[in-house]
Amino acid sequence: MEERQTRAGAGTRQTKRTRGRPRLYDTEQAIRAAGEVFWEKGFSGTSLDDLSAAMEMNRPSIYRAFGDKEEIYRRALNQFGTIMDEAFRDSFNSGKDIRENLKRFYRKALEVYSSDESALGCMLWSTAPASTLIHPEVKADLLAAIKHVDKGILKSLEQAWDRSQLPGDTDMKTLGKLLQALLHSISIRVRAGESITSIRKFADSAVDLLLGPA
Repeated sequence: MEERQTRAGAGTRQTKRTRGRPRLYDTEQAIRAAGEVFWEKGFSGTSLDDLSAAMEMNRPSIYRAFGDKEEIYRRALNQFGTIMDEAFRDSFNSGKDIRENLKRFYRKALEVYSSDESALGCMLWSTAPASTLIHPEVKADLLAAIKHVDKGILKSLEQAWDRSQLPGDTDMKTLGKLLQALLHSISIRVRAGESITSIRKFADSAVDLLLGPA
């Protein structure tokens, strides 16, 4: 808008263009850095000093840019959710066999859950449940995430049913919830320190058991 006004008035006067103060932080990177702290220490175990150090911002700047600790945590959870959504889409876009797609997804999830030396499991399942009793908005976020995963898995099961990859009498809603429960179990086992090889075999076997004979 300023540029158009300057050109329109060029014959009579020169309009001085103003520029806003440049941001000294990258929003996504700052939230990612905060998320890594929450992922390791949990919501209650993370202090504002921890966030300040990780985000490389002082407290007043954090408040102005992102709000309080709970808001930062919820934004970090949302950012993590997009990572898992991408892993799910990639897994189910790679082929049409539900069995192989699920195994591929659990392997991708396992990579995310154990992507560093700490092997922290899922950020959501590992940290959010402990905060739900005193933070109702986090509780709502957790329930929304559970329903979101249920919906994604159910849609994939319904597509597999249409392709005759599942028995006609399959209770797909219950099966979908059990498949999400497997995801929770993988997260807990990673955080508890079980070997990745063992968890991978467990996930593959669980998929075969839940889906029945090929």
